[in-house]
Amino acid sequence: MFRREEFLRFIIENDIVGFFEEPVKLKSGRLSPYYVNWRNAANDVYLIDRLTDFIIEFVRERGLRPDCFYGVPEGATKTAIITQYKWARAQIDYGPGRYVLAMGRGKPKEHGEPKDRFFIGMPRGKTVVLEDVVTTGSSLIENVKKLREAGVDIEAVVVLTDRNERRDDGRSVAEVFQEMGIPFMPMSNAVEIIPMVASVRRIGEDMRRKVEEYFRRYGTRELKLG
Repeated sequence: MFRREEFLRFIIENDIVGFFEEPVKLKSGRLSPYYVNWRNAANDVYLIDRLTDFIIEFVRERGLRPDCFYGVPEGATKTAIITQYKWARAQIDYGPGRYVLAMGRGKPKEHGEPKDRFFIGMPRGKTVVLEDVVTTGSSLIENVKKLREAGVDIEAVVVLTDRNERRDDGRSVAEVFQEMGIPFMPMSNAVEIIPMVASVRRIGEDMRRKVEEYFRRYGTRELKLG
C-alpha cells in the first residue's frame, strides 16, 4: 500500500519545495515564484532509499508489473537505477540476464546503433518511465518518443511531482499522454502540495499573491492559498 500521507510529509520535511522573492527561471523558460527540487532527496543515500521505497509502493498499488524502470536523463536517472535494482531483487524470477539496469544518455552519441547512441543499457520489457518534476513536459515527452522509436514497451509514465501547468499549446501534460495512449501517473501534484508547504512555512501575503498569479497564468486550474 502506497503511504500517501507519509510521502507528502516527506516532501515537506525535506525541503523539496522552495519559495523565492526573485522568480527562478525554469527549463521551460517560465519565471516561477516557487520551485520543486527533488535533488535534495536524490543526492542523499538515506533519502533516496526512502524515496525509491515510495515509488515501488506506488507502482504496486497502481497494478503495474514492469520489467524495467527508466529515468529521464538526468533528473531521474539515479532514482530509476536504484528503484530498478530494488524491484528486480524482489521478483521471484530474479536471476542472470532477467533484468536490465537501463540508463539514458543526456547527450546522444553521434554514431552507433540507437541502443548505443541513446542508452547505456537499453530498457527491455515492460518499462515504467520515471521523471522527477513535470512543468510543460517537453523533455519527458521527447524521451518517451525516443523510447517508442527504439521499440521500448512503455507501461506507464510516473512522475514524482506534476506542477499542474498548461503547455504553450493549451494542453496539460496529462492530456498529451492520454492522446499518446500512455498512462500518466503523478505521485504528487502542485495544487495539493503548494498549499500544504505554504501553510507550514507561513509565507507572506506578497508571496501568496505571486504564486496565485502564476497559477492563474499557467495552471490547469487556479490556486487559492487562503
